[in-house]
Amino acid sequence: MLKNILALPRKGWQWLTKMKTALALLFLLAIAAIPGALLPQRSLNEDKVTKYIDANGKTAEVFDKLGLFDVFSSTWFAAIYVLLFVSLIGCILPRSVDHYKALRSSPPPAPKVLSRMPYHVSGHVDQSADEVKDYLRREFKGWNVAEIAPDKDRAGRWSMSAEKGYLREAANLVFHLSLVGILIAVAAGRMVYYEGQVIVVAGTDTAQSQFCNSAVANYDSFRNGPLFDGTGLTPFCVNVKNFTAQYLENGQAVNFESDIDYAHADEAFKPTDEWQHTTLRVNHPLRIQGNRVYLQGHGYAPTFTITWPNGEKRTETVQFRPDDMVNFLSSGAVRWDPPAGMYPDLLERRQHQISIQGLFSPSAAFTGPNGKILTSNYPALRDPAVAIDVYRGDTGLDAGKSQNIFSLDTEALHSGQMQMLDRVNLAKGESVKLDDGTKVTFDGAKPFVNLQISKDPTTLWVLGFAILMLVSLVGSLAVKRRRFWVRLSPATTTSEAGAAPGTGTLIEITGLARTDSAGWGREFNRRSERILGLEEEELDETIETESTDWDEHIDDDLGR
Repeated sequence: MLKNILALPRKGWQWLTKMKTALALLFLLAIAAIPGALLPQRSLNEDKVTKYIDANGKTAEVFDKLGLFDVFSSTWFAAIYVLLFVSLIGCILPRSVDHYKALRSSPPPAPKVLSRMPYHVSGHVDQSADEVKDYLRREFKGWNVAEIAPDKDRAGRWSMSAEKGYLREAANLVFHLSLVGILIAVAAGRMVYYEGQVIVVAGTDTAQSQFCNSAVANYDSFRNGPLFDGTGLTPFCVNVKNFTAQYLENGQAVNFESDIDYAHADEAFKPTDEWQHTTLRVNHPLRIQGNRVYLQGHGYAPTFTITWPNGEKRTETVQFRPDDMVNFLSSGAVRWDPPAGMYPDLLERRQHQISIQGLFSPSAAFTGPNGKILTSNYPALRDPAVAIDVYRGDTGLDAGKSQNIFSLDTEALHSGQMQMLDRVNLAKGESVKLDDGTKVTFDGAKPFVNLQISKDPTTLWVLGFAILMLVSLVGSLAVKRRRFWVRLSPATTTSEAGAAPGTGTLIEITGLARTDSAGWGREFNRRSERILGLEEEELDETIETESTDWDEHIDDDLGR
């Protein structure tokens, strides 16, 4: 019993490192990734996860407990890919050792009965055995050759084993080691990478159109590997000058691009006109010091100007969230604190904070019984308009807790902490005046871009190993592993008195191809004709040039 228990780890390791186990784990990993593709993920959009849970009740709560909204960071998903990683390493390294041994091995001795092989030919030549041996050494120059003395030959004759195509085994070895290299490089990359997203409003000529990769806090969302401590960011800055999009008449997007300026750390304090310039396009990132800056998405940021009763003005350009990804009907909120000194009492100042919440349409269209429900009929900025609710009251700006930038605090709305003053639709340039004389004006909108900045120092390693793996795979498929065996016997003559030594040498030739490759039969015939002194293509009439299968005749474990 104790012996069986102690043997369990060894049996478990043997099971884990089988190729069929690795394939099963790979299939299981693919199945496990399906919820990550079908369900919203917190790492990408926590807001969508919250809405999904609210809309689907108990089912979504069960999904949440199973970690289906955090698939790729869940413990069970990590367990699968760690087991797959270990299984592949355990499979590949022993196979690499086997291929290395095969690469260094000598050709095996000739079989005892050569005539049983599928490719076999024999003939008599006038040259002596020593002359034939010298010719064979010249004929198989560059091959891996082993000469077998009569006392070690299975038939008791001198024989030669010649093999070529060892590059096939070398390519197999490189292929397996490259696969290990890819796995290690990917694993190392996930430990030290970082990736962040940030929304930048285009063309404001202010700091709102700039982003500097100087601190993790500058990002709207950020992910990183466990070995990244936040101090390894590559300092550089970008300035988003504009964003342009092309659409078909049905609203389908054709092309996105954004002109940007960028500068390294030592140039960041110069005017943006002196920075370097480039154009970002989808799938055409800016590469700067190992970082890649992608144009990932876009939307609109409406601009509002509030004029307080004392005449002071403030203008805010705030990004709204696209809810309709076809025509870009978007939702959002804006909050204002009264000017300093206007309400000396802190409580009174909070009670006079102004906020708005509503919809933005880049190409306004109105529906409904009274034609007042705002919608959008095209994604481009043709006829912008907003439908907003205006509130007065404590917005929680200095409450010390985070808020959703796209919506007001629902608890504060329902508790009466904020009072709705008006609900209006505004076209560009239109205003709404509140009861105390405060005026809110809609000034239009600016496009914003969603930039993704990522860095993985192992990317080139992964690319290098992948190229090496593909090249070695082609080599292992293209190179033919083939063997020749040649056995020499003294010529004899037969008469009524019996057999007697003759002149010349009897030569037996046979061969096999390591793979079922076309052209092997012709190669065997041409080389055999030269050895036997025959005319070219003479053997084609008697020996088929079709290929044959190595493993049907010789089992040397090289194919395993």
